[in-house]
Amino acid sequence: MYRVVLVDDERLIVRGLSSVVPWAELGCEVAGTAYDGQGGLELIRSLKPDIVLTDIRMPNMDGLTMLAALRSEFPRIQTSVLTAYRDFDYARQALTLGVCRYLLKPSNLEELKEAVRTMVARLDVVLPEPKGEPEEETVRAAGNHLVRAALAYMKEHCAEQHLSLGEVADHVYVSQWHLSKLLNRETGQSFFDLLGSLRIGRAKELLADPSMRILDVAEATGFSDVAHFSRSFKRIAGCTPGEYRNQRDQT
Repeated sequence: MYRVVLVDDERLIVRGLSSVVPWAELGCEVAGTAYDGQGGLELIRSLKPDIVLTDIRMPNMDGLTMLAALRSEFPRIQTSVLTAYRDFDYARQALTLGVCRYLLKPSNLEELKEAVRTMVARLDVVLPEPKGEPEEETVRAAGNHLVRAALAYMKEHCAEQHLSLGEVADHVYVSQWHLSKLLNRETGQSFFDLLGSLRIGRAKELLADPSMRILDVAEATGFSDVAHFSRSFKRIAGCTPGEYRNQRDQT
């Protein structure tokens, strides 16, 4: 029996899927249900199911990023979407990220059964797991999507002193370990190196304003003190903040 997790913020939908779909007939069993994206991912990490049937328009959730997280962190899980969100481009992107079927609510039983049969057929081919990690196109696309989302979040929040890998990982729905691996693979840099570069890039912009003291720039870019800021700036930019400002003023 393949294990299935159902995720939808409409409890009536979850109950209906649990009872109406002939799971045993299709070689499956419902292992768990969740009612939001974050809870769904926590359940998936715990249960490690074979199949996920999920909505992607739930409160406080970036549906595409969640789908990318599933594909990247759990590449052998088969995923189908059941949603009321009718957008061709969104559906296309979801399929690019490895979604097996993009079903629109209300979906009939035959469509659901066909989606499950297709996912089961795929699982029959890929299990038992081959040696090594798959690097198929959809897995790579999912990783790229997650890295872009993580970098965008880091750029937006880099001035916050306590921005952490864990916070960014939560934002893109993956574990800290997995996000760290993706960042290193796609950029060749660690989270802290990337964060430092973003902060120094922002600092260079602020140093163009002569009314801002070095201390003000340090505080505005997430550094706890001027000494730490100056050391980081020199390591990344090759000169101190004061030297950078003077050189800029002379050009």
